[in-house]
Amino acid sequence: MKKIVGALLTLFFIIAPLPVSHAETPVVKIISAPHQMYNGDFRNDDLAQELTPSGRLGQLVYVPASRSKTWVIDASLLDEVIAMTGDYKIASKAVPIGSSIATNWLSQLKKVSYLNDVISLAYGNPDVVLARRLAPSELKAYYSYGKIKLETILGRGVRTAAGTGLNAGTSRINNAQRLSYSNNRKALTRLSKVVTHPDVAELRMKLARLLTPTLDKASRQYFSVNAEAAVLAQTHRLRVNPGKYQITTENAKLPVTVINQFPVDVTVNIDMMANNSRITVFGFTGVRLPANSKTQLELAAQVIAPGETTILAQITDSKAVSIVPSSILKLNATVIDSRVTWFTTGAAILLLLAAITQSVRRVRKGRTNEI
Repeated sequence: MKKIVGALLTLFFIIAPLPVSHAETPVVKIISAPHQMYNGDFRNDDLAQELTPSGRLGQLVYVPASRSKTWVIDASLLDEVIAMTGDYKIASKAVPIGSSIATNWLSQLKKVSYLNDVISLAYGNPDVVLARRLAPSELKAYYSYGKIKLETILGRGVRTAAGTGLNAGTSRINNAQRLSYSNNRKALTRLSKVVTHPDVAELRMKLARLLTPTLDKASRQYFSVNAEAAVLAQTHRLRVNPGKYQITTENAKLPVTVINQFPVDVTVNIDMMANNSRITVFGFTGVRLPANSKTQLELAAQVIAPGETTILAQITDSKAVSIVPSSILKLNATVIDSRVTWFTTGAAILLLLAAITQSVRRVRKGRTNEI
């Protein structure tokens, strides 16, 4: 009997599951609130403090509690750390102290995570529920971009957190900030249709940080305003120069300057829309703008009637989709169209003939009265 009981106990301990504390691998999340502004400067030097051995992020890599771990990492945070390893600037003009701290922390992270499982969060660690509601296709891009970025930084393969629920938390951005995010995202999406450059693609991905649950109320507003300025600066790199023109002939060729400040060639269409029928203008198709260039075009204008006309110059893609905000060209025509001249002259002749006819009638009537 004792042998049977002993055998059953042995079998029980063999097949019984281990307690959760022993069976599950510890999960370490490497995330933080954004610190870097959209122009590349840092809002403050708080990240440097977090990366020290005694800081919140430092303790996660310098004092590992166990060797077997699962690392869940936001690649946008590592992008900030990498930016800090170089000569970075702080918005307050304070002297940066984090270069060597960031370098050591990044090296330690690579070392302690080398043999462990690594999972990449959606880039910027956004609230995935909100991101899916606002822009589902963009959320897929955040996951994909985050994975590629993290693999590049660590020099190894990683898994994606898509579908795992690891991007946890709820963003508290208000409706105005949500609208700002959506408008900025759409502006960069339109720009990317004609401009293929990392500056545009990276800024578009960094907008995900606006949706992260890690931002407090003041930071949400701060980065929302900062993102708007950054997107406006990007779209301003491709534009038609506004201007004022004086037209003194019926047909004119007006010099219009188109600027491309991106280091890549861009091909666009330019629509010209007049706010009245005094002047007829014609747009341009298939305009190639060399990298970092100012290209001068000749705008054909035909005057129908004198006066002021406002032209909206709109850069579009091949499908007539607006790419950047339109520019305003103000035209003032002082020339009189030949058709107007003929009409005026004809009217004057008719009036003259009418006056002569009237005079002749009066003369004849006077002679009749004398007889």
